[in-house]
Amino acid sequence: MTATEVDLDALAYQLDREHVFHSWSAQGALHPLVLAGGRGSRVWDHAGREYLDFSSQMVNVNIGHQHPVVTRAIAEQAARLTTIAPATANLARGMAAQRITALTPPGLDKVFFTNGGADAVENAIRMARLHTGRDKVLSTYRSYHGNTGAAVVATGDWRRVPNEFARGHVHFFGPYLYRSEFWAESAEQECERALRHLERVVQSEGPDSIAAILLESLPGTAGILVPPPGYLAGVRAIADRYGILLILDEVMAGFGRTGAWFAFSRHDVVPDLITFAKGVNSGYVPVGGVIIAESIARTFDERVFPGGLTYSGHPLAAASIVAALDAMAEEGIVENAARLGRETIGPALAELTDLPIVGEVRGEGVFWAVELVADRATREPVSAATMARLKAGLVERGVLPFVADNRLHVVPPCVITDAEATEGIAIIRDVMAGL
Repeated sequence: MTATEVDLDALAYQLDREHVFHSWSAQGALHPLVLAGGRGSRVWDHAGREYLDFSSQMVNVNIGHQHPVVTRAIAEQAARLTTIAPATANLARGMAAQRITALTPPGLDKVFFTNGGADAVENAIRMARLHTGRDKVLSTYRSYHGNTGAAVVATGDWRRVPNEFARGHVHFFGPYLYRSEFWAESAEQECERALRHLERVVQSEGPDSIAAILLESLPGTAGILVPPPGYLAGVRAIADRYGILLILDEVMAGFGRTGAWFAFSRHDVVPDLITFAKGVNSGYVPVGGVIIAESIARTFDERVFPGGLTYSGHPLAAASIVAALDAMAEEGIVENAARLGRETIGPALAELTDLPIVGEVRGEGVFWAVELVADRATREPVSAATMARLKAGLVERGVLPFVADNRLHVVPPCVITDAEATEGIAIIRDVMAGL
């Protein structure tokens, strides 16, 4: 370790603390980790200390860090044309939309590009309201949809409460058998009772006032809550029964995270609107969007859509999407995520249930949660102090974790190797055993 390397880490930290205002944080207590580079499933600081990235940063680096195909495509596009107004036609933008819609069910053939997942949700809600002429949007309490005006109020967790300035939002409980709101004892009961609860909320709110039901296909930040068989199809049936649109949020779950291009694809359901971001280009350039059903797109053939963004379909972002999706297809990265979940990550995490602190393990692909409890009988969550010790212990051992409430989310890149996954989970076991 040279003096220059130490100085760079110190300088990065100093500049951050003096000038950077961080999200979702009390600023005075922050002690951010300095990162300078990465490759694949590993990142490092200026001094060369490596970390195995079990967070994929914000659960978005699906293709791994610094994939050469994607970085080269961004550089080539930057040399050709760095930016252009969204009202123009651009080859990179058109190719990005083509690549995305080639992965969707028939009839979902248009893409409205945004700058990220939150404004994708924002615009999907806008489209639903304009198309239906209705106002209300139903979403679950255990959800996160973003930090813009309507998206954060559609969110169900604590971040909604200090930000409730948008109108027309109603929340309901989705399925979560481990902590069932419905006294269910099986996945079948949980599904049936959750659907009954949703339909009663629809009826009580007045179906003719409801524009859309908004769901994460597989809720991520809320706990990797894999929906029971039949639930998403049942929500689709309720929406159809009352003329309500179904918006599925694939911002975190999409593009390989669950071992499929879209998380909803295993659930016999086709949504009216799909929101995406994160894994579509692994966050190399900020981008998101809404995939739009033909019937909704036609609403705006003769009617102006009252929405837009300066950077909608930005050429650098578009080029990164084309390169990322092509590389993922050619290299079998989505299939690798499915295999890892089935053969390596899932079985290894299941073995953690012999630790008294582990209440439940759940997930798919490279999208897993380990729920930690102080008492298995009562399922009382562990304390925030315990989770802080877990996080600190993992970082000290060279694993970057994603921690939420009483859960450790195991969400590495889709390109992680079996050896790296095994290495990381072994460290998780050691640290948990010492809590």
